[in-house]
Formats: sequence, C-alpha cells, structure tokens
Amino acid sequence: MNQDMKTQLLTKSPMELLFKLAFPGIAGMVVIGLYPFMDGVFAGRIIGDYAMSAISISMSLTLINGAVSALLGVGSASILSRAIGKGDAETVDKIFGNVCYWVLLFSAVITAAGVLAAPYFLEMVGAKGAIKDFGVRYLRIVFLGSVFVNFAQAGNMTMRGEGALKQSMFIMGAGALLNIVLDPIFMLLMGDYAIEGAAVATVLSQIVQAVLTLRYFAKKSPFVKIHKIKKYKEIYREMFGIGSSAMLMQLLFAVQQTVLFKQAFTFGGDNWGILMSATMRLYMFSFIPLWGMSQGLQPVIGANYGAKQYGRVRETMKLFMYGATLLAALSWVPAMLFSESLLSIFNVRPEIIAAGRINFKLFYSTFILYGIMIMTLTFFQSIGDAKKAGAIVLLRQLILFVPAMLIFPHIFGILAVWWAEPAVDFTMILIGLIMQQRVLRRL
Repeated sequence: MNQDMKTQLLTKSPMELLFKLAFPGIAGMVVIGLYPFMDGVFAGRIIGDYAMSAISISMSLTLINGAVSALLGVGSASILSRAIGKGDAETVDKIFGNVCYWVLLFSAVITAAGVLAAPYFLEMVGAKGAIKDFGVRYLRIVFLGSVFVNFAQAGNMTMRGEGALKQSMFIMGAGALLNIVLDPIFMLLMGDYAIEGAAVATVLSQIVQAVLTLRYFAKKSPFVKIHKIKKYKEIYREMFGIGSSAMLMQLLFAVQQTVLFKQAFTFGGDNWGILMSATMRLYMFSFIPLWGMSQGLQPVIGANYGAKQYGRVRETMKLFMYGATLLAALSWVPAMLFSESLLSIFNVRPEIIAAGRINFKLFYSTFILYGIMIMTLTFFQSIGDAKKAGAIVLLRQLILFVPAMLIFPHIFGILAVWWAEPAVDFTMILIGLIMQQRVLRRL
C-alpha cells in the first residue's frame, strides 16, 4: 500500500473498495485453498480413499502452524493498518523484525513437537491400520516445513494489512499452483512412497512462498522494511492480544475437526471416517472465499476506525455482510443439490456416498449464513477488540461445540454427529450479529 492506497481506504466508496480489495483476496485465497483440496483429490485418485482420509485427518494437526501464523499475522496486520491510518511510522518500522523473531521461535518448537506427536494424535482420533500409517508418514515430512509455512503465511497477512492484496495473492498463488503441479508428479514418481511425495510437494511449495515473501519485504513494500530481527514488547503484547482470537479459531478448529473425526470413527467406523474426511476437505475449501473477502474488509475497517470515520465503518460492514452471504451461497447451493458428485471427486466408494449423502447435507445445512460469522469476527479483530473476537471463537468452537458433539449423539441418535455443528453455528451467528450491531450503534 502506498500513500495513495491510504487515501483510497479513507475516501473511496465501500463498493469500490470491495471490488478493489475483496475480489483479489477471494481469488488469491481460492488458489491457496486449492492445494490442500487437491492433495485430497490426488491422494484419493492415485493412492486411494484411505490415503485421502489420512491427509484430511492430518490437516487437523498441521493447523497448529496455521494458528501460529494467524496469531502473528492477524495481530501484526491490525496494528499495521491502524498505524498507517494514524501516520505512526515508528510502529510500522518495528513490525517485520518482531514477526520474524516469533516465527523462528514458534516454528522450532512446533517442528519437534509435530514429528514426535504424529502417531499419538492419529490414535486419539480413532485412525487405525492403513489410515494411521499413511498419516504418520505424511505428517513427519510436512512438519519439517513449519518455519517456511509460518513465515510465508504470517508475512502474507502482514502484507495484506498494508493493502497489498494483489502481491499477497500472487505469492500464495504461486506456491499453491506449484504444489498442484508437483503433487501428482511426486506421488507417481515415488511409487510405494507416494504419500511422502505429497508431503514433499507441499514443503517445496512452502519454501517458494517464503522466499517470495522475503523478497517482497526486502525490495517492494512501500511501508514495511526489514530491520533488526527482535521482539518489541510494545508490539508483541498488542499483537498477541489481537491475534489470539485468530489463533484460537485455528486451534479450536483443530479441536473441532479432531472431535468430528473421533465421533465419526466411533459411531460409523472407517466408512464414516472416510465420509467425514471428504466432507471436511470440501467444507474447508468452501470457507476459503469467505476468508478472502474478510482480508479485503480488514484494511478498510482498520484504517477508517483508526481515522475515526465511523460512518464509513458502518457502511462498509453492511455491504460486506451482504456480499459474504451471496458468496457463501455459491458453496451452499451445490452442496445441497450435487452432494454425490462433490463427494465422488475424492474417489470415495459409491456405497459410502449412497449411505452418507443425507449426512453431508445435514453438515452443510447452515453454511449460507457463515459469511456473516466470518465478517463479524473480522470486524472485531480489525478494530482491536480482542475480547469480543475471542469470545465468539471460544463459544463457537469449544464451549458450545464440544459438549454438543459429545452429548447429542447419545440423546438424539447418531445422526447428531452430522447436525450438531450447524446447530451450534446457527446459534453463534445470531449471538455474533447482536454483538456486532451493538458496537456499530455505539460508534
């Protein structure tokens, strides 16, 4: 973002900013989301649905990296966009060195813990036999790339905080496309070690993303420059406070997936485990455009809130909420009408699809409202209200979800494994919307 971009954030109409910032964010995130999605597709087609299931389950544990990236990246982006709005150059100069320090520290811990914990995690969710074996082999390679994925993702989020959505899209898109190309090549070339091939392709793409991210901050960023790598107390305290809700969302999403897989294996065996794996691949990919739109929302809300232009904050929120609902419908409608075709993309056996299409539709039943939930969470993160953002995440993904998943199947029958989450989400969307509107009215 240059000075002209700052002016645009504070003066252009919300509709113009939606097209300028949200659409590149959506396109970029869709491309980024393709590579975990395609991992599952290629694994299902080349190795089999057991390998697809192993990769899908394994992603729950790798969300630890996503949590760290979100903690550092979302917190830094919020501080950065508000500092730019205020003209606080001193704070801007400390952003990059602070991010790098914490990326290196957290990544070292995660790499060691992830490699050691892989088999125990897979046992905990109920994976056995071939699914567990594939999962351990995949995870132990993927965790070796922790420092690269954390630097690339945290740096990318920081980049978006200065409004550089196109550059962000290009860097993450380049790595994602490389992974999509390398995935089938490495799987086929490595034969009996095809699952390791999928992991190697992922790590190589993350290295490329990290290199391109470093190059951007070294040569192209008009605001953020590379200074000394060190922690700054006045930066990291606020960064942790704001980013904690995003980190919690990732960590609790890992808990959420772990509980879903555990209950699926418990009540439906391997067939439900495979069905849940394919469902979660599609479900996570469906969220990607919504996160992309939220990245366009964040710098607009942050800059205008920092400049105390509260009327523009209210107008922007209204527009983005409508847009996010329309965007969510693009995933919800196909899920309701073409569930069998979507599940078959992963080469799930026909008998599993035939028995599980109702389960799949139950799981997706409230997705059309999820854009409202994502925009609400992004609003609180953007204005620096860490408490409300954290409360929404905790209620949705821990306090209400876990008891519902553990208790409902015993009270209402085993189909509750598939509808407990949408029931909780519907409740949280209403609560979050009420909280958001109260804050907007007080501005």
